[in-house]
Amino acid sequence: MNTSVVLFTADLRLHDHPPLRAALDGADEIVPLFVRDQGVTDAGFAAPNRLAFLADCLRDLDAGLRERGGRLVVRSGDVVAEVCKVAAETGADEVHMAADVSSYAQLREQRLRRALEADGRRLTVHETVTGVVPPGAVTPASSDHFAVFTPYFRRWSQQPPRDTLGAPRSIRVPEGIGSEEPPSRSTVAGTSPGPAAGGETEGRKRLTAWLRSGIAAYEDRHDDLAGDATSRLSPHLHFGTLSAVELVHRARASSGPGAEAFVRQVAWRDFHRQVLAARPAAADDDYRTRHDQWRSERSAGEDIEAWREGRTGYPIVDAAMRQLLHEGWMHNRGRLLAASFLAKTLYVDWRVGARHFLELLVDGDVANNQLNWQWMAGTGTDTRPNRVLNPITQAKRFDPDGAYVRRWVPELAGVRGAAIHEPWKLLGAERARTGDYPDPVVELADGLGRFKRARGRD
Repeated sequence: MNTSVVLFTADLRLHDHPPLRAALDGADEIVPLFVRDQGVTDAGFAAPNRLAFLADCLRDLDAGLRERGGRLVVRSGDVVAEVCKVAAETGADEVHMAADVSSYAQLREQRLRRALEADGRRLTVHETVTGVVPPGAVTPASSDHFAVFTPYFRRWSQQPPRDTLGAPRSIRVPEGIGSEEPPSRSTVAGTSPGPAAGGETEGRKRLTAWLRSGIAAYEDRHDDLAGDATSRLSPHLHFGTLSAVELVHRARASSGPGAEAFVRQVAWRDFHRQVLAARPAAADDDYRTRHDQWRSERSAGEDIEAWREGRTGYPIVDAAMRQLLHEGWMHNRGRLLAASFLAKTLYVDWRVGARHFLELLVDGDVANNQLNWQWMAGTGTDTRPNRVLNPITQAKRFDPDGAYVRRWVPELAGVRGAAIHEPWKLLGAERARTGDYPDPVVELADGLGRFKRARGRD
């Protein structure tokens, strides 16, 4: 019988899965394969919160395959070596997988292609599996990628997404293939107390609920910190339990300003992916350096630790950081505030913050995380030096009565109204009720939110 391997990576679903559909169309039997990549662990990207979410995804994917007569084959080790072993064991002559954009993913693809071709086998890589418009599909006349979002978005919007694919009804897997048991969330140590559940089943439930009751108000409410009115679908996009293509189709079917604003956010994800695909070094280096003399981790250590723990003395920043610690997720407005405070107010290297986010975020995506941090630090595709968010002004605008802060900073739960955003101004008994909540680590020097004084300034 003709056999093909489908290598699952960041596409852990059965609905709208082009590699799976192509393999089923071209072979009698397929091997759905996931390799627990030792290279990811060695590179420091195997964060506990993502490992727990991944475990949910793999168990759900295995269950979905078994409902259709198949199963998920799980191996551990070097991806190239394990794929070649499975192909040799089953006599598969073709491997299907999704394209990805990081330098690690591109190198993995090159290594796998060479190894398979040396054995007389083929690698077929499919675009539009993890994104909507592939990197390089739209480019300006003067470059291999867009460096400004607005013209990119105009061109992106003119590209009709491919049609979505239904989940297969049946899958036939060869007998006798050795497999590990899919991992369990319960075996992952060091996770946050309240991270979201993973898996395609959970993702599709969340998508349906969002389209029914959330997307219409998205344009007006997406910055409402206390209202928690965003989709929370980013972990499912990161692990591919939801298709970005399907998400755009279904969002556009909802129509209205909320749907348009939401689709624009999906386009930002593709924008960052095409930047990273063209400039892989931007994962670690400034896309456009301003030669900033950042405070070092050594001299700014106390302030950095206060930021990580949510004890900066600025309640809105601390609430966002504590949400990250508890959920492995943070509201997008909170991410902007936290990043601005570290990079612009404390003047700490953006890489320090990006690394901390990647250690905790369930949706920790290299393209989105690193390039958003650079956008906030002024070293990315848009280098405006005055992009500084005043935490007090922002708090009064996006958490006007302090509900978000009270949710995550219990020391201030007894403070009424907007006064919660400036607890250092409280007097007498009201100040005493804030307990051991700290004073600000820095004083704001101007309306933009830059610091006037900071411990250990270089």
